[in-house]
Amino acid sequence: MNWTKQNPGFTMFASMLGLALFLWGMAIPMSFAPDPIGPAAREFTEGARVTVMLTLISGTAGILIGVIAGLGKLSKFWPVRLLCDIYVWLIRGTPLLLQILFVWLASPQLLPDWAQPSDFACAAIALAINIGAYNTECVRAGILAVPHGQVEAAHALGLTPFQTFMDIVLPQSMRVALPALANNLASLVKDSSLAYAISVVELTMAGYRVQATSYQPIPVFLSTAAIYLILTTAFTSLTSALETKLDAGRKR
Repeated sequence: MNWTKQNPGFTMFASMLGLALFLWGMAIPMSFAPDPIGPAAREFTEGARVTVMLTLISGTAGILIGVIAGLGKLSKFWPVRLLCDIYVWLIRGTPLLLQILFVWLASPQLLPDWAQPSDFACAAIALAINIGAYNTECVRAGILAVPHGQVEAAHALGLTPFQTFMDIVLPQSMRVALPALANNLASLVKDSSLAYAISVVELTMAGYRVQATSYQPIPVFLSTAAIYLILTTAFTSLTSALETKLDAGRKR
């Protein structure tokens, strides 16, 4: 941990490089494992890649949703505040699995045929909406943590409200909110496993298929858990290094 704090840039690079090498090369060492893991090495690899893609896409979209909804909850226009409050209340109060199933089953009825999303897209949309609700509170807390005197000083210097937000408020609020956002991202890696419910062949579904054909659940799910642990560790190392790089949470 101390080494990570002293070399955050190298840790970020090593985490991204290690994750890429793991995703593209994990099938090679796994292929030498005994049955049923070795013959299914390619299935595990493809499932891990889908899991990471789900995490990156929905995580990025979730941050954008969190920033927009976080600003909405602080808006002076009460209908916007009410809408954002309802969004956070509804999403945080219902199961993620139900949200994934709703997006998957409701899209054929709400969208025209040419705009029908794939199973992967439905899972990514539901995951983004879910994590966006949790990110909303993180972003709102980060914005409230910025001293109001800095905003007043920016106005006194002639900055527009947009410039004040982009140059003064947003950078500081992100530094405060980053630890919580990083925790949400680590949880998203594991939450993406619920995409199996709509037939997305991510890591959990890949493990389930191997178990269904081999009838050996112990080695299959132990291997699946090990892969999740490696993925979560890579994302956690990356976000921890980013926190250090931005000096998030430093006492002043």
